[in-house]
Amino acid sequence: MADEVALDLEELRHLQSIVKRPRILSLLSSEIRNLEKSSKDASSGATSHTPTPIPVPVKVSATPAINYVTLGSFSWDQDSDKVKIYVLLEGVDQEKLESSFKPMAFDIKFHDVQGKNYRCGMPKLHKEIVPEKSKVIVKPNKVIITLIKASKGNWLDLQYKEDKLKPNMEKDRDPMAGIMDLMKNMYEEGDEDMKRTIAKAWTDARSGKTADPMRGYP
Repeated sequence: MADEVALDLEELRHLQSIVKRPRILSLLSSEIRNLEKSSKDASSGATSHTPTPIPVPVKVSATPAINYVTLGSFSWDQDSDKVKIYVLLEGVDQEKLESSFKPMAFDIKFHDVQGKNYRCGMPKLHKEIVPEKSKVIVKPNKVIITLIKASKGNWLDLQYKEDKLKPNMEKDRDPMAGIMDLMKNMYEEGDEDMKRTIAKAWTDARSGKTADPMRGYP
C-alpha cells in the first residue's frame, strides 16, 4: 500500500511539472497534499502502535476481625440522676477508645491496651438513659462510664431483669387457680346460703374429703 502511494505521488509530481493551466495545477497540488498526508499517517501508524492497557485486578486486603476480651467484672453506684460504672483497667488511651450509647444499652471498646483489646457493655439496661449526655472518662488505673438517667429515681439493678414474681398467665398459672378465684368472687358477691355452701366446699377440699372444691355446689 505504501509503495502504491509513493508511485502515485511520483506520477502526480511529474504531471505537476509539465502542466501549465492554473486550475489543473491547483487540483494536482491538492491531490499531492492529500496523498502526502495519507502517506505520513500510514507511516506513523505502522511504526508507532500504542498498546491497549490490560486492566489489572486490584487486590483488596480483607480487614482482620478484631478480637476483644470481655470485661465482666466492674463495680457501680448511682444517685437519682446518674449511674457510674468503674472498670479497673490500666493503660487505656482516650484516643483509642470507642464508645456507643443507646437509650437502653451501652458498648465501650478499648483498643490496644498493652497489646490487647477489651470490651465492656450492657445489651439491655434496667431503665432508659440519655445517650448524648453519657460519657467515658479515662483515669490512670481505671475507666469511669457515666450513664445519665432519662428519669430520676433509684435503679434496683444495672441490667434489665424480668419480674420473676409476676405470674405468667399463659404458661405458669395453676389450672386450679382460676377455680379458686371464681369461688372467692362468688363468695364475696353471693348471699348467705351461697357463702355457707362455698365455705363448706372449701373446708372439705382442705381437709381431704374431696379433691374437687366445687363438689357439693348445686
